[in-house]
Amino acid sequence: MSTVTASDGTEIFYKDWGPRDGQPVVFHHGWPLSSDDWDSQLLYFLGQGFRVIAHDRRGHGRSGQPSGGHDMDTYAADVATLTDALDLKDAVHIGHSTGGGEVARYVARAKPGRVAKAVLVSSVPPVMVKKESNPEGTPIEVFDGFRASLAANRAQFYIEVAEGPFYGFNRPDAEVSQGLIDRWWALGMAGAANAHYECIKAFSETDFTEDLRQIEVPVLVMHGTDDQVVPYADAGPKSAALLPDGTLKSYEGFPHGMLSTRPEVLNPDLLAFIRS
Repeated sequence: MSTVTASDGTEIFYKDWGPRDGQPVVFHHGWPLSSDDWDSQLLYFLGQGFRVIAHDRRGHGRSGQPSGGHDMDTYAADVATLTDALDLKDAVHIGHSTGGGEVARYVARAKPGRVAKAVLVSSVPPVMVKKESNPEGTPIEVFDGFRASLAANRAQFYIEVAEGPFYGFNRPDAEVSQGLIDRWWALGMAGAANAHYECIKAFSETDFTEDLRQIEVPVLVMHGTDDQVVPYADAGPKSAALLPDGTLKSYEGFPHGMLSTRPEVLNPDLLAFIRS
């Protein structure tokens, strides 16, 4: 397996496919999944001649399972370790959900020349949790419930997330894919319980406001209006408004996991932005 070693010794697994002289497109997965969640996008962009790269976040997938470092600063530092090791230049970074937060933190701090563009898909910035400065946010009790369910019966909790709000399969007109449900569960259970537990705080309570304001490269913000995990009104429009060069593209009725349920729509839109 291809890995890089983070500053604390954690091994970070990554995939690196395609021509080495192709423009790099780096994919950042959501909680509690792994780089395998990007199968549709990796194959699509590989077919378009890009160099496609995706890593498993620490504690997720095939990466190491350390006892610490499950926070956005460390996640971004791990990405910097990877991009430095591969010497990526003018890369496009695409993040889904928690991965969008990771992208925002990394890109805001990236070395000059490393990043050309970024994309935030169904992403957690600016901040998810409800607080005085974010009264429209999700109450902390919801995330406390996530933690309690994970600790009590992680396997059952992951089934319920995949069968319900993640892909919008709980909607009456939904076309349910058992394959996507099974894949979500399998990818989640491959990771470490402690990492997933602590990552809930990272994705829900980290405030990315200043990160977004500092990003100078063009950023596309893609969000479905029926996102039941990261509600549209408190995420996509707010992130786009904070970005110096941000563009919001809304998808009417699309769920949180729209990259998997509607790749035939999302992939061409991603390609158009990258080539614009």
